[in-house]
Order: sequence, then structure tokens, then C-alpha cells
Amino acid sequence: MRPSTLAARALAGLSAALLVASACDSTPTTTSATPPPPNRAALAAASASASPLPPELKGPEYTENDFVESDRNRDPFRSFLVQNQPVNKTALNQRKIELAQYSIDELKLVAIVTGGDQARAMFVDPSGKGTVVYKGSFVCRPEVVHIGGTNGPEYQLNWRVDRIRSADVVLIREDPAQPAIPPATRVIPLHPEAEKQAAEGLIPG
Repeated sequence: MRPSTLAARALAGLSAALLVASACDSTPTTTSATPPPPNRAALAAASASASPLPPELKGPEYTENDFVESDRNRDPFRSFLVQNQPVNKTALNQRKIELAQYSIDELKLVAIVTGGDQARAMFVDPSGKGTVVYKGSFVCRPEVVHIGGTNGPEYQLNWRVDRIRSADVVLIREDPAQPAIPPATRVIPLHPEAEKQAAEGLIPG
């Protein structure tokens, strides 16, 4: 065999081997067609069938009585805190009252001074403390008067020194709401024992 023939065969075999190797290394490519656009009508129908709308709700019907304020229907614009605060029904007494924590029967008249510019008297309370009062002084525990029943407003009546005489002190209590009624009067003697004995001597045996 000729050398040229051997070379030609070798070259042909090498070309065939290269073609096979390139065929094995190449990755096949595939093409796919573009999907068609979705059917919107079909999607809407499917969504409607999957989640149906709830039935229409009717609101409550109101009448004129529903807007009338009562214990069960409170005005939302009124302060509930203010309504529940305790109301002081007793009128504040602006007067200065001597011995305001004691009643008349708890006090003892121990001295009277009528000379000088102004007459004065001294009362002693249960604790032994003496207090000097003058004509016009308000004394003793006040009396509370209700207006319009137990739950109505209140005001106070105070005893006032009307006269200081040599042997006694005259107290009066006026009710400004009843001007036609004469004021209450209370006479406190300086020596109640002596007056009691004198009164018993006047009683016939």
C-alpha cells in the first residue's frame, strides 16, 4: 500500500472522530411556543363562584323614643363623671361660729361683764375651755333645715347673742326662709341654781 493512501485514510479517520466528539458535546436546544393570554371572563366567573358576596345587611330601625335620654339611654355628649360626683346640698356657712361643736345644753355661763364699751360673757365647754362672746356673736351647733323633703337642699340656722344682761344672756335663732315666724329665744342664766331655788319658793306648798 502506498504511503499517500495511508495518510488519506488516517486523515479521514481523524475527521470522523472529531465530528463524533463535537456531536456528543453539543447540548440540544428546544423551543416552546408562547402560551395564549388568559381568558379574563373565565377567571372572573371562577372567582365569583369560589367566594360569593355576603347578603346585604339591613341596619336597625330607630324611632323617636330611642333618642329620649333615660337610665338605659345616656346622652353620649354629657359627662358621666360629673353626673356621679356627690353634690353638696348643704349651703356653706360663711359666718364665724363660736363653740360650733357643742349644743347650748353642753355649755355653762360662768361670767358676765356689762361695764366698758361692750358687754361680754364667758361660756365654758365640756373640756373646761372658756370662750368670750359679744352681742351679735353666733354660737353653738347649728340646726340643719331641709327644703323640699329629705333629698332637697339644706341650710343652717344659728343661735345669735341678742342681749347680755347682768344675770343672763339672751340667744335668738331666726329662720330667713320663714320671716313671718318669730325667732326662737333661749335665755341662759348666770346662776341657774339660784333661779331654780327662787322658782321653787314661789310654788305654794
